[in-house]
Amino acid sequence: MLELRRLRLLHALAGYGTVNAAAEALHLTGPAVSQQLATLEREVGVPLVQRQGRRLVLTDAGRLLVAHTDVLLDQLAAAEASVLALRNEVAGTVRLGAFSSATATLVATAWRSLAAEHGAGLVLRLTELEPEESLVALNRGELDLAVAHSYDLLPLALPAGCERHELLTDPVVAALPEDDPVARDSAPVALGALAERPWLSVPSVTSCHQMLQRACGAAGFVPRVIAQTSEYGPVLALVAAGAGVTLLPRLGVPVVPEGVALRPLARPVNRHVFAVTRRGGGRHPAHRAVLDHLTRAAADRQRHDHGQPAD
Repeated sequence: MLELRRLRLLHALAGYGTVNAAAEALHLTGPAVSQQLATLEREVGVPLVQRQGRRLVLTDAGRLLVAHTDVLLDQLAAAEASVLALRNEVAGTVRLGAFSSATATLVATAWRSLAAEHGAGLVLRLTELEPEESLVALNRGELDLAVAHSYDLLPLALPAGCERHELLTDPVVAALPEDDPVARDSAPVALGALAERPWLSVPSVTSCHQMLQRACGAAGFVPRVIAQTSEYGPVLALVAAGAGVTLLPRLGVPVVPEGVALRPLARPVNRHVFAVTRRGGGRHPAHRAVLDHLTRAAADRQRHDHGQPAD
């Protein structure tokens, strides 16, 4: 009979890549993990890992067993959620990962309304992470829920065994100095009209920078990026100073700085913001409550952006 705790060890090794990292995540020692994996191999009768240089990698049998373990862990989580739902009580700790602009808007709004409705019984633990990082953490079991995004021009694949819950569509806008001739026209901006401008961006490793590059490429030019900063705020300060222009999602601009004009794009580009749970995780009462409040915050945000009163 295979023991679930040993299957969890193999699952952790697959997620973290090394025995030491898996041991640290599970609060065990490296030798203890290695010993339990060796016991699991004896139980199944075939090698589950093999050494590749200094690392252990899964064999075909190991990958097959991890895939079955994924199903078992999902079923176990679903069973736990079903039992908790019978208690009619929303309580516990929810570990949440979210990117910066979602944290400052959707998560902050949901946090306030969750506290008002559920009090101290529901505890949020937030880690600010880029979408790719939060999905890895979710898949490893370090998070219960991730708020992520993807662009029309830059799709993001979800890990196997995860569910996507749509929150909002976030339009990408051009940010220009107010005295730029293109900014004086209220019509949507054709990016080709900005081909000769200096451009500003967040770091090149981010999806926002990659979106900017692809959008400009689709308009027939390579942007001349003269400055990169870590956050949207400094980028917008440079726009206000007349240093250049940029593209960014509207959610990243909660307040438009003086001297900056935001204009929609003639060829629209959208960022899709969504929450992600492990399969069945949305049935857990506490997770469901966080999802519901994030969805409500997103709906209020979209009504605000369209000039409609919030609920």
